[in-house]
Amino acid sequence: MESPVLTGASEKVRTYGRGVWSPLKPNMGTLNRTELDRLERRELQLTILAAAFVLVQAAGLAMFMYPLVFLHPIGNKWTLRASFFGFCALTLLFVGYLLERQRTVRQLKQQLLAELERNVTLQHQASVDLLQTMPDQNHFWDRLTMEYRRAMTMQKTLSILLVKAKPASASPKNDATSEAWSDAAKAMSRKLRPTDSIYRLATDTFALVLPETDVLNAKRVAIRLQEELQTVRAKHSVSFDITAHNYPEHVKSAHELEDIVKSLLPEQDEFAAAVPAPVPVPAAKS
Repeated sequence: MESPVLTGASEKVRTYGRGVWSPLKPNMGTLNRTELDRLERRELQLTILAAAFVLVQAAGLAMFMYPLVFLHPIGNKWTLRASFFGFCALTLLFVGYLLERQRTVRQLKQQLLAELERNVTLQHQASVDLLQTMPDQNHFWDRLTMEYRRAMTMQKTLSILLVKAKPASASPKNDATSEAWSDAAKAMSRKLRPTDSIYRLATDTFALVLPETDVLNAKRVAIRLQEELQTVRAKHSVSFDITAHNYPEHVKSAHELEDIVKSLLPEQDEFAAAVPAPVPVPAAKS
């Protein structure tokens, strides 16, 4: 069982997970076509082997029946011949049934795989859309400033949780990581109160603003998030670092809170919006 690790003035909850491999859906969340094609070839080979076995057995039996039916018939020869040809017809029908069954099952599998690929594509697109519609840094700074002023004026507490997601592989694919971050955002949203809010500060960084929440309750929320992220960690093989910061327990001003948040953000995310692009100045006419 995993347990939270608390260090320093801020509470940190670090979680790890292992990926789950499946023939139909490996770690990166796509279909394993190589494995499926190999299973399809093996099933076709077994069908051909079964058909050949039936034909060989039926041919051998027909060779033993031929002298008794055509050369030395005992009893009504027409009844014997009708039985002989009926046996041959039933054998051919059975072999045809085996081949037709293989063709029908293969078509059904292809339809199911096409539908599964479509569902995977739609799920990925929904994950990307969810991430794009989440509130970004600008909304977070506005909400943090507003909640800090409200907490300072009304002498209330304010807590923020910073969630840093880390993929297990060094160079993950964008499709898989987008789905992982989307699943993490949905999992964390399920544990929030109506007054809480979640923001996506960077590609792999989330922030949760918890108004009127003291240090003890912030710890409890972090542990609930840890439990909710168990499925995401097992599915996508990612780890999460959750740190809790509280006003006035850990910081005394909004500037300190901003510094803590900015320390987790990449430089391009932190300063890209702060430096305006240079505006060309037309040369003066003489």
